[in-house]
Amino acid sequence: MDTKQKIERLLTDQLSAWELAGNNYAALARIKVKDLNVNGMHYKVQFNPARIVSSAAKVDAQSIQERKCFLCPANLPAMQRGIPFKDNYQILINPFPIFPKHLTVPALEHVDQRIKKRFGDMLDLAAIAEDYIVFYNGPKCGASAPDHAHFQAGNKGFLPLEQEWRNKKAGKIVTYRTASLSYLDDAPRTTLVIETGNREDAIALFNLVYNAMELKPGEDEPMMNILAWTENSQWIVCIFPRAKHRPSCYAAAGNANILISPASVDMGGVFITPQEKDFEKLTATDIMSILGEVCLDTDEFRKLRQRIKEQL
Repeated sequence: MDTKQKIERLLTDQLSAWELAGNNYAALARIKVKDLNVNGMHYKVQFNPARIVSSAAKVDAQSIQERKCFLCPANLPAMQRGIPFKDNYQILINPFPIFPKHLTVPALEHVDQRIKKRFGDMLDLAAIAEDYIVFYNGPKCGASAPDHAHFQAGNKGFLPLEQEWRNKKAGKIVTYRTASLSYLDDAPRTTLVIETGNREDAIALFNLVYNAMELKPGEDEPMMNILAWTENSQWIVCIFPRAKHRPSCYAAAGNANILISPASVDMGGVFITPQEKDFEKLTATDIMSILGEVCLDTDEFRKLRQRIKEQL
C-alpha cells in the first residue's frame, strides 16, 4: 500500500472510529459558504464554527507555556491515529476540518515552527500526497501551534488560487537553473510563485526569497504563508510575504470586530469565519482591507522583488 492509499485508509478509519472527527467532517456538508469577487479574484467565505479553536487560539508566549502542546505525540487524543512520514513526522487527520480531506503533519519532536530547514520536507510531502495542497503557516501568520513544527494539507480543487494563479502572472522575477520565480497581479494579496520539477532548484530559489525577506526585530523567521502542490510532475509553490499577524478588526470593539486570523487557506482564497455574525456581514471590501493590512503594500512588495533579483 503506497502513502496515497494509506492516507485514504487513515481518513476512512478515523472518521468511523473517532466520534469528534466524524461529527466535524459530517458538519462540513451543512456549513454556509458564499462567493465574493475581490479585485477580479474569486474568494469564498466559509462559516465554520469548529474553527474557533484555531482562529481564537492564544499564541502569546505565556499562553503557549501554560498549555500542553496538542501536537506532541504524548498529548494527542486517545482516538487519534497516524501514519509515518519520513523519519521525523506523522500524518494525522485534522479533527477540525476546513477541507473535506484535511491533514495535519507534525514533527515528532517538539521544536519551534520554522520553515527554512524543512522546506524540502514540504516539497516531499506535496509529492507523495499528490491529491493535496500542502501548507505552512508561519509562527505569527496563522499557526495555532507556533511552538511545534508542522504542516497541514487539504484536498486539491478547494482553494480558488489553485485554479487562478496561471492567469494572474504579472511577470518573472528571476530564474535559477530549472526553477522560475514569478509574481502575481492579485493585489492586495502579495504572491510569489516558484515553478520547477527539480527539488534542489526549488530549495535554492526558496532560500533566495527567504534571505531577501525582511526579518522583524525579535523574530526568528520572516513572516510568510506557503502553499505547495504538484502539477504535471512540477512543484508549484506560492509564497505570501506578510506584514502583520492579525488585522485590526480582530481585536476591534463592537460591530467593527471580525474574528479572522488570516493563514494559508485565507491566502489561497477561502476566508474562514468561526462566528456567524462575521460570515453574514463580511464583504469584498472587508477582505480587501484585511489583506491590505496583513500583506506587504505595493511599494514593499516591489522592494522585495528587487532584493530577490540582487541575490543572484
